[in-house]
Amino acid sequence: MALKDLFFLLMVSFSLGVDATVFTLQNRCRNTIWPGILTASGKPQLMDGGVQLRSGQAVNITAPKAWSGRFWGRRGCSFDSSGSGLCVTGDCGGKLKCDGAGGVPPASLAEFTLDSPEGDFYDVSLVDGYNMPVSIFPSGGSGQCKAVTCRSDLNRNCPSGLELRRNGKIVGCKSACMAFNKPQYCCTGDFNSPNKCQPTNYSKVFKASCPQAYSYAFDDSTSTFTCQGADYLIRFC
Repeated sequence: MALKDLFFLLMVSFSLGVDATVFTLQNRCRNTIWPGILTASGKPQLMDGGVQLRSGQAVNITAPKAWSGRFWGRRGCSFDSSGSGLCVTGDCGGKLKCDGAGGVPPASLAEFTLDSPEGDFYDVSLVDGYNMPVSIFPSGGSGQCKAVTCRSDLNRNCPSGLELRRNGKIVGCKSACMAFNKPQYCCTGDFNSPNKCQPTNYSKVFKASCPQAYSYAFDDSTSTFTCQGADYLIRFC
């Protein structure tokens, strides 16, 4: 590496600060997607909450220390010049820039809590349903730092009653909570504890397709991962 290139990288690292975390969003899908980003309340929204990625495209996003939030992919979007429009899945209030709005389920989520005393926590969650494959790959960190993958096309294996269809095509797979709104599926009411809210036949299908992902609210033991001081690649499809 040339000395000037090394100097440039050092200057970039200094400008970002040692506490910054870089998320790389990568689109491996065949078509354009529009990742949404939701920062936990009280913190600035990264990229104003949304970005467009053509097939094969990637973008780097820098998050400040102790950032927490989620990323998800949106599909079938159409926006006008002002950034208003709609997405078939993952829509966030009809805007390209979600700016504090969450995605409408079903949507596959990549979730992060950075810089806790135990390090970074991250997971792939299908608790809000599924709309596309998503995986997380840590780099440069210390600790376990496992890759978390959900590569299966759950839309092809979606249980009857959970399918989200548009023009006759399955475009998403709802959670049983979303589809039926019952406490035993939502882990609410009398089922609001790990002992009482157990995996259902529906969540077991999700777990079989993506064993590392959250399949229901209390799926922590096999679905929460940690790393210290890493950057993260979030790959869609």
